[in-house]
Amino acid sequence: MLVSAKEMLTKAKAGKYAVGQFNINNLEWTKAILLTAQEMNSPVILGVSEGAGKYMCGFKTVADMVKAMIDELKITVPVALHLDHGSYEGAKKCIEAGFSSIMFDGSHYPIAENIEKTKELVDTCNKLGLSLEAEVGAIGGEEDGVIGGGEVADPAECKMIADLGVTMLAAGIGNIHGKYPENWTGLRFDVLAKIQELTGTMPLVLHGGTGIPADMIKEAISLGVSKINVNTECQLAFAAATRKYIEEGKDLQGKGFDPRKLLAPGVEAIKATVKEKIELFGSANKA
Repeated sequence: MLVSAKEMLTKAKAGKYAVGQFNINNLEWTKAILLTAQEMNSPVILGVSEGAGKYMCGFKTVADMVKAMIDELKITVPVALHLDHGSYEGAKKCIEAGFSSIMFDGSHYPIAENIEKTKELVDTCNKLGLSLEAEVGAIGGEEDGVIGGGEVADPAECKMIADLGVTMLAAGIGNIHGKYPENWTGLRFDVLAKIQELTGTMPLVLHGGTGIPADMIKEAISLGVSKINVNTECQLAFAAATRKYIEEGKDLQGKGFDPRKLLAPGVEAIKATVKEKIELFGSANKA
């Protein structure tokens, strides 16, 4: 059954590990991530961007599919279904659709408006027992057309948002969505340490987990990061495995064109990527 991300992230923060948020794009993605989390006995967060929600025929379709899959696959590890980078309107729709966790990205609003909208969503989510993620300082790169340049959040603003009673906080520390450019200078651990100092036990979130070196990931976890978002890495692995299958002409052999066969190597590649991340984040056997 779906749960809020609150308990899993509170435990992660206390235990100095992180729970992975793996974004889903379709049925194969969802199934691969759920099966791997179960196999690794790890809590997991399924992320859904507004673009992916639209692609999968709306948030209700997504929520119903995930709930049915958890039943059908007999998934017993904690699973949160989380709106990723939600607009104010998107957050409302996901609450109605039955998501168990919401991210409201008000980072593009002036801080006063971000606070006002976040406050309202804190009240709604608290009443319904949902977890809420807020963001301060746009995170670099592109996600569904929203582009930011690897900005760095102001720790004082982070404290203002954390104090509103959100469950978790995403703060830009030079991280970027998508592939990291050659000239990327790395994460700002000085800023992360300051944010952690001001926000105390609040679980912190690292977006753009693809391509950040393992030692940096481990350092971020030691400084209070309890949730790490991965999307691009699974997409790249899926694409590479699918390309290989077709380049080897396997789609032309027997019933190799059947989508169940055609997509199988990509699914295995997603599973391998998720497994690797769960091991790196330290959440295996923490369910």
